[in-house]
Amino acid sequence: MLLRVGPRTFRIGSDWHRPIVELKSLYASYLHMLSETDTIPDYTVRLEATRFWRRTVRPSVAIRGDHELADAVPTSLAHGLLAAEMAMNLQMALGERRYLLLHASSVEKDGRVLIMTGESGSGKSTLSALLGHDGWRFMGDEFALIDTKTGLAHPFPRPVSLKGEAIALMRAALPKAQFGPVQRDTPKGDVCHLVPARAAIDAMDRPAKPALILFPRYGFAREMRAVGTSEAFVRLTQASTNYTALGEAGFHALTTLVKTVPSCAIDYPDTKTAVALVNSLWADLA
Repeated sequence: MLLRVGPRTFRIGSDWHRPIVELKSLYASYLHMLSETDTIPDYTVRLEATRFWRRTVRPSVAIRGDHELADAVPTSLAHGLLAAEMAMNLQMALGERRYLLLHASSVEKDGRVLIMTGESGSGKSTLSALLGHDGWRFMGDEFALIDTKTGLAHPFPRPVSLKGEAIALMRAALPKAQFGPVQRDTPKGDVCHLVPARAAIDAMDRPAKPALILFPRYGFAREMRAVGTSEAFVRLTQASTNYTALGEAGFHALTTLVKTVPSCAIDYPDTKTAVALVNSLWADLA
């Protein structure tokens, strides 16, 4: 299977038919974005049995590809779709050298990009998904791609990975949206993918200029504070998977980003409060 998301193309193979069928269903609205220039992939992903007999007896899926982690734990075939998603993340995290990767969500409005990053459970995925169906263009959930030469943020709008309580929350909030199958009892708990709005997929070749960096934190009383350049720099080095590997180019890109784009931290008790805070901060930028 050949799949393009934003500026990167993946070739994905599997010892089993099921994960490919699930991927094609989840990414059905992406397949029209492939062009004649996408025949040579940037990354290769393979889902392989840990042993030949494990293809049929207690199937065990190992992640293989251009870049691998020697101590990665195999998953069950029931979680094959999640394994494929993790494999694509791994190729980007270990192999990307053109873009500065930030483990962040991003959305765009009026030609400007909001980048949101934080620890697991901060709510950035849920927040970006909600905004992406409420007047913003969803640009990505797993990675924000910052061009090391231009400073522009490039879209990487993979389906949003929802976990636990967020699955029911988003199904209720977005009844017309497309969701993938619920994968239960994974190492991350229950996981379900939300397909971005078609407009976000159709516009995944259109980068935009970062305008605000947000550090959200879910589960606390409403609060908002500005984040200084030095603090933002340190936080983003921790959020980047390839900052060190990029060397001088990474340092220049990140330094330019934090010097030219304001940063803010918000605490919020619920998504309604978070959306209101985001809209208020965005209005202040005008």
